Amino acid sequence: MALLLSVGVAWGVSELFFGMTWGGPMKHAFAGALHLAWHRRSERFGGGRSTGLKALNLNDPMAPLGVEKPTDFTWNQLLGFDACVQCGKCEAACPAFAAGQPLNPKKLIQDMVVGLAGGTDANFAGSPYPGKPVGEHSGGPHLPIVNLNGKALVDADTLWSCTTCRACVEECPMMIEHVDAIVDMRRHLTLEKGATPNKGAEVLENLIATDNPGGFNPGGRLNWAADLDLPLLSDKKIVDVLFWVGDGAFDMRNQRTLRAFVKLLRAAKVDFAVLGLEERDSGDLARRLGDEATFQQLAVRNIATLAKYRFNKIVSCDPHSFHVLKNEYGELGGNYQVQHHSTYLDELIAAKRLNLGKHKGGSVTYHDPCYLGRYNGEYEAPRAVLKAIGIEVKEMARSGFRSRCCGGGGGAPITDIPGKQRIPDMRMGDIKETGAELVAVGCPQCTAMLEGVVGPRPEVKDIAELVAEALLESPAAASPRKDLEVPA
Repeated sequence: MALLLSVGVAWGVSELFFGMTWGGPMKHAFAGALHLAWHRRSERFGGGRSTGLKALNLNDPMAPLGVEKPTDFTWNQLLGFDACVQCGKCEAACPAFAAGQPLNPKKLIQDMVVGLAGGTDANFAGSPYPGKPVGEHSGGPHLPIVNLNGKALVDADTLWSCTTCRACVEECPMMIEHVDAIVDMRRHLTLEKGATPNKGAEVLENLIATDNPGGFNPGGRLNWAADLDLPLLSDKKIVDVLFWVGDGAFDMRNQRTLRAFVKLLRAAKVDFAVLGLEERDSGDLARRLGDEATFQQLAVRNIATLAKYRFNKIVSCDPHSFHVLKNEYGELGGNYQVQHHSTYLDELIAAKRLNLGKHKGGSVTYHDPCYLGRYNGEYEAPRAVLKAIGIEVKEMARSGFRSRCCGGGGGAPITDIPGKQRIPDMRMGDIKETGAELVAVGCPQCTAMLEGVVGPRPEVKDIAELVAEALLESPAAASPRKDLEVPA
């Protein structure tokens, strides 16, 4: 009798506890504590950054290719969804939501909660996805999240509106990983359904056929440097710096940045080389579009190429290539020291290896690229470089970790989901508010998006271009040297 009484009391207490927590007003506190205790990116608690996407196991025929239904998410991702307190900070930071595209990260997380429990979004009290009334979507734990032939829990264009800028993740007090969830769902749409919208399928086919998203002849990768006599790593075998050129090699505007950076490397007497025709796309775009298979294929081939040579570090003018090489190749066996060109220029300037004058133009503001700032925490080096040539940056209201995205990440220019306004137009509005005559950038995507804004507008220049303009003709005072010994 005493045993039955004890069991009854324990049952009643547990019912009361879970009623007050998981199904009641304390749900978020209970779920939040568990979510933080078993966070899928525990590195974030130690002050470090963890922003690389997790690889899919493509060798396991039983492993799901992305997330089709709510129960396909990992258990700690599901805990994260329940941890959402609906504070709205992610919504306020989202560039797609501000532009009137059909994405609201707060509602997306709440839709995942609805899907796991089963039901409709009729009771959602916050802002809907722009252009999509509340009450028209429903789902269940074992039902597809996206139905390409009709209404489901979430429409596909909601997922494709994301620029993967991580502004939502940066602002979230519960450390929910919205971008991971979005890419997981994109993976299913791309790999299982072949449903990448607009020019997505064409770009992915180009990457497979030509190793670059534009479908350009791979043999033209070094045409921009035909008169520069660039050293090839295949000839030198061992160098201090491998200059990762990226697919900006096929873009006439970005070629000016690449040429400016080569000029600076030579002025500083850096021992460097390029891969030339051996370089392929880093795979960043394929991965953000959900094509994990093409990403891994490109990454494995690049890693095999790099394994033939010795170098101390990789330097790139492209934050997207920088991020992938630094944070996402390691899971596939490619571990390298990688720097963005602004960080490397800061080091060269500090070592007095560049003889620089002062910037002779007007006032300047600086736009933080998402994949350099929020993804990798680099905010100071670009500003230090600009300061070294006499530029005092006129900061935008949204700068640093709260910088507004240019709209160029995550394949957004390719999927091209319409809204009420364009994200780069909003960012140019932020720039104009400073009164600056020029905006300094450090990313070819940002350059393309901001220069695509119809004028009149401030001029756009990469940091490498500005430093090259300030370079004096006399050689650097420091004698030629290598920063590090090349490993044996």
